[in-house]
Amino acid sequence: MQPNPLLGVVFHWLGGLASGSFYVPYKGVKKWSWETYWLVGGIFSWLICPWLFAYFMTHDLFGVLRQQTSGTLWWTYFFGVLWGLGGLTYGLTMRYLGLSLGTGVALGYCAAFGTLVPPVIKAVLPDFFVFKSSPSIVEIAKSNAGQVTLAGVGICLVGIAIAALAGFTKESQMPEEQKKKSIKEFSFKKGILVATFCGIMSACFAFALQAGKSINDASLAAHTDKIWTGLPALPILLLGGFTTNFIWCVLLNFRNGTGYQYLASYVRPEHAHHGGSGGGEHGPSDSTANAPVTDLKIPVMNNYLFSALAGTCWYFQFFFYTMGASQMGKYDFASWTLHMASIIIFATIWGWIFHEWKGSSNKAHLLIGGGVATLILSTAVIGVGAAMNGGKSFHDVIKIILGQS
Repeated sequence: MQPNPLLGVVFHWLGGLASGSFYVPYKGVKKWSWETYWLVGGIFSWLICPWLFAYFMTHDLFGVLRQQTSGTLWWTYFFGVLWGLGGLTYGLTMRYLGLSLGTGVALGYCAAFGTLVPPVIKAVLPDFFVFKSSPSIVEIAKSNAGQVTLAGVGICLVGIAIAALAGFTKESQMPEEQKKKSIKEFSFKKGILVATFCGIMSACFAFALQAGKSINDASLAAHTDKIWTGLPALPILLLGGFTTNFIWCVLLNFRNGTGYQYLASYVRPEHAHHGGSGGGEHGPSDSTANAPVTDLKIPVMNNYLFSALAGTCWYFQFFFYTMGASQMGKYDFASWTLHMASIIIFATIWGWIFHEWKGSSNKAHLLIGGGVATLILSTAVIGVGAAMNGGKSFHDVIKIILGQS
């Protein structure tokens, strides 16, 4: 099957939709602490779904994995562990910078490092096996298709910067009383440091996918359809993410005394305000902490269903990501940029739906609208650049998109 970069862009958008939407089901979780519902959802996103879909959508999954060297499996798993650290510190980024600014800064770093580090390292260390299948930044920049793709990456980073500026504008214009409620521990210096660590660590997911390329090749050799060949690496990669998150959530269960919630029918009064819309990793929000609670019954079945739905949705971002990457041809290094851009686009749409931008100034609205429009433009440019890799000119690709040839 020949790569179809424009179809790849569509798949990346679907992955962004899944990632930007996964937290919505958690809003239905009641009287469970963050660490409880995060771990239950994670069991679906990091364990059940990766193995289930890889087993049924590919050929000879276990035979393919047995063929791999210990180095391939280790680096795929290890980068998954580092990616898990990035996911955990994402919560701290929100704690110090707020949702809007924190998301823009963290994903900006993540997009830049995840996209550009593999081709740069390939140029500096061409024999480093983790990025052996990646084109070097020099090779990319020499072709017209590569130049257009890099331009798309640049446009994406500009769009993320605009979105971050919109978030900063929104936060800075909030009344002091409201700011203290929503960002009680706001610290720009701490937030930038944590966001930098979060972005770099989260970008390790892209590195893990590069490390697992031989798994994709072996799956293709086992007669798996090209579009599904990215799935067999996910169980190993996401096992790394599960390791990090499992350890942290269990530690929080012990520290906060919330381990009983997995099987309990009633919540303790001190945890009654916890839930998907009542707080996060660091406890309930100030707006709900002092409200009286008379009903301590835990909706156990609903909590498991909503957490399973959220975890499955979280997995589907990577399900569609691997499908999109399989269609990008030589320039699948840009897949990470497309993924980050799509997440911000759909997360922003959900923010509008939930009125997170209500009361913001016209400047903030114009900035976030311009940021989203720039991100949409970047995905189109990257798709065109990747399509040009097949030997078509820029004008030929545009004619194809417009249905003129």
